[in-house]
Amino acid sequence: MAAYIIARVEVTDWEQYREYTRATPEAIARYGGKFIVRGGEIVTLEGEPETRRLVVIEFQSLQRVQEFFNSPEYTKVKQLRLAAAVGQFLAVQGVES
Repeated sequence: MAAYIIARVEVTDWEQYREYTRATPEAIARYGGKFIVRGGEIVTLEGEPETRRLVVIEFQSLQRVQEFFNSPEYTKVKQLRLAAAVGQFLAVQGVES
């Protein structure tokens, strides 16, 4: 069953963060992930306006999400993000088709 990373990110250093965005696609693809949402315009339909960058990445399973997030490849890349942003990363299982 598909699973997703949902990230809400407050970027504090865009120059450094751009290095992170250039480095992540390769690590994500290596674990079978694909971007569903990667930034983009946000329209708040209800509640407080969202000001953070939103990212949704689809993986084959929750296990695969965890393998990616804890992988040596992403651990290395993640250091770029930690120096440039504050984020919340959630893993959530999808629904059966």
